[in-house]
Amino acid sequence: MKELSLNILDIAQNSVKAKADKIDITIEETDETMLISVEDNGCGMTADFLESVTNPFTTTRTTRSVGLGIPLLQLAAAQTGGSVEITSRHKSEYPDNHGTRTSALFYKNHIDFTPLGDIASTVVTLIQGQPGIEWNFLHSKGDKKVELHTEEMKEKLGDVPLDNFEVITWIGEYLREQYDELS
Repeated sequence: MKELSLNILDIAQNSVKAKADKIDITIEETDETMLISVEDNGCGMTADFLESVTNPFTTTRTTRSVGLGIPLLQLAAAQTGGSVEITSRHKSEYPDNHGTRTSALFYKNHIDFTPLGDIASTVVTLIQGQPGIEWNFLHSKGDKKVELHTEEMKEKLGDVPLDNFEVITWIGEYLREQYDELS
């Protein structure tokens, strides 16, 4: 993938498919590193599936027998000297505390570091596509941060849905304004 934001979109879509109703996307950035984490409260993965999840021929897709999201993320991180860690707790073993966390560490100064890309549009796309999910987004860089929590927005908006055109437009503008401050 040409941008890490597309990897984030793919991993978050996996969380949606796992029936998560809360998804946290966190980007922690220093001068040297970028740590991207997507954590959900979805159904989780069994230990057997978790062991094989980095294999491109392991997928839950029914339309094709290849799943490249995790392997491509792993490749992008490894090319910079980084790594991917996936932890998961399946609902059959942990009925009250299940879900998955995918974390990828990248070294930004490496020549093969993939740019983050348009993360604001990725977050907007996720919220617009799944407005019922509780989305928490945080991108921190030193003492600066970009942050959005949909539950806070829902409280203030009342009956106005998050996928309303004006709300989605505002979310995009709000994130971009924060990113202007982060630069």
